[in-house]
Amino acid sequence: MSKALTFDADSAPVERRSLYELSPPSRALRYLEARAIFEIGSIIPNMPRLLGEPRGDGRKVILMPGFLADDRSMWPLQRFLSFLGYDARGWGLGRNTGDPEALAEAFIARLDSFELDDERVTLVGWSLGGVVARIVAMQREDVVREVITLGTPVEGGPKYTAAGSIYAEKRGLDLDEFEEHVHELNRDGLRVPLTVIYSRTDGIVSWRAAIDRYNPQAKHVHVQSSHVGLGFSPRVWRIVARTLRASTDPSG
Repeated sequence: MSKALTFDADSAPVERRSLYELSPPSRALRYLEARAIFEIGSIIPNMPRLLGEPRGDGRKVILMPGFLADDRSMWPLQRFLSFLGYDARGWGLGRNTGDPEALAEAFIARLDSFELDDERVTLVGWSLGGVVARIVAMQREDVVREVITLGTPVEGGPKYTAAGSIYAEKRGLDLDEFEEHVHELNRDGLRVPLTVIYSRTDGIVSWRAAIDRYNPQAKHVHVQSSHVGLGFSPRVWRIVARTLRASTDPSG
């Protein structure tokens, strides 16, 4: 099989009070999001390597888009996973409106439409879509095989994101109170395999807030990427492909 994934120490345990010192990404990092256009353009020159990734086993993989995005944003990754042999699909809920708990409820309500036949699904969520995936996995571990997130805020909800103030105004939230709500939600934990892909140069979601310290089974993989570019990064695509393959054949 291809080279094994490597994990770093960013997820080492810390005292919870230190998490409240987090802050949204700096203005400089937000400006660096413009590099996403080059990251998208890197797909074509990396295609030969991508096409050589290990083949899938036909399992269902559902892709969940980020805030204000829809299935079209996940289409390139979906096509790549389909090429490898997975039954990759969009979530079919249209635009991510920004209410992850309501979206998780709506997704759970339409699980029957995926014709699972006792098969469990893998959820891949980008940014806020990863929050939805985590909630679904908490509530329906019987149908979720594993979760993979890309630049997903774990700590604080929107508080440590570049769009936090806009999101709070749109939904009428007190960010400090909502942070505690998110903390209580996360304390339930996930009981399925979890892979957390994040970037220290993410200009939308604070990378420290993307670290999962609630679930001991969480595997963290750092990539060099903008937030907008995570869903188009060849490196991220390879990580997703190898994560899926590893959970099929752990000895590989």
